[in-house]
Amino acid sequence: MEYKRILITGGAGFIGSHLAENLLSQGCSVTIIDNLSTGRWHNIRHLEEMSGFRVIIASATEADLLEREVPKHDLVYHLASAVGVRLIMDQPVETVQTIFHATDVVLKTCSKYRRPVLITSTSEVYGKSTEIPFREDSDVVMGSTEKRRWAYACAKAADEFLALAHYYQTSLPVYIVRLFNTVGPRQTAQYGMVLPRFVRQALANEPLTVYDDGLQSRCFCAVTDVVDGLIRLPRNRDAQGQVVNIGTQEETTILNLAERVRDLTESESEIRFIPFEEAYGEGFDDMRRRVPDLTRVRNLIGWQAKYSLDEIILQVSDYFRSTGLKDDYS
Repeated sequence: MEYKRILITGGAGFIGSHLAENLLSQGCSVTIIDNLSTGRWHNIRHLEEMSGFRVIIASATEADLLEREVPKHDLVYHLASAVGVRLIMDQPVETVQTIFHATDVVLKTCSKYRRPVLITSTSEVYGKSTEIPFREDSDVVMGSTEKRRWAYACAKAADEFLALAHYYQTSLPVYIVRLFNTVGPRQTAQYGMVLPRFVRQALANEPLTVYDDGLQSRCFCAVTDVVDGLIRLPRNRDAQGQVVNIGTQEETTILNLAERVRDLTESESEIRFIPFEEAYGEGFDDMRRRVPDLTRVRNLIGWQAKYSLDEIILQVSDYFRSTGLKDDYS
């Protein structure tokens, strides 16, 4: 299946801007809808002069706008979302309402006009499960509703249920992708993302702030690899109505990540441990490990990540060095 006219909600965000850039390079026309609440104009400024690129500064919750725009496009990527642990902890009401309301509007409009839609979900949906690696059809173990930390995960799980309901009830072509710690150039540490925070601190020779004991582990995947998967999945009809993990299985502890960042940037930074309560306040909870099972994405599109964690760290450090952005992207 070839899609030439693409609509991306949240297209000025970290992942959305890379997706738009890749699609434009392939000759697609791309329209972005973004209210710049967490996305940034800086991410897409370099795309302004490219043929077939449009930007609409608005929210994906605006039903009248989607009524006008969705029918003009062949495929919709719904990336618009509240993002980041810090935002979730600070604004739990907006987190839940924004995520679910926007997805509801996007799905209703896509269903009305029979437009395929890919929704990005998150590894957070697996909650506190200890069944490693995480398979898409595994049970999820959500944390207590008294812990604001899980508001994002629950809202994204509701998104998945709603998308699959549209698929089963009306045969709407939906694709659901659970992303595992996507990282790379243009990502900001402002909302709690760990790698850009470490790199910025290391380049400034400031202490690298590791939360808790640092032994919690994650798998980090380059945004360029993720975008490759996002573009290829909708071209395979067998992926419709399925949840698909995209990430790597190169597992590392957060403490090891800090040490690797310090070594690769040749920084003189010390490592400083901070309790979760000091970093995020009351109501925080976490999981120790998060590793994806990648069998499904490999079987569907033969996808695998190309970039190692060390290569990604160097890409991010080069980005910070070239832009000099600190306060705006801190």
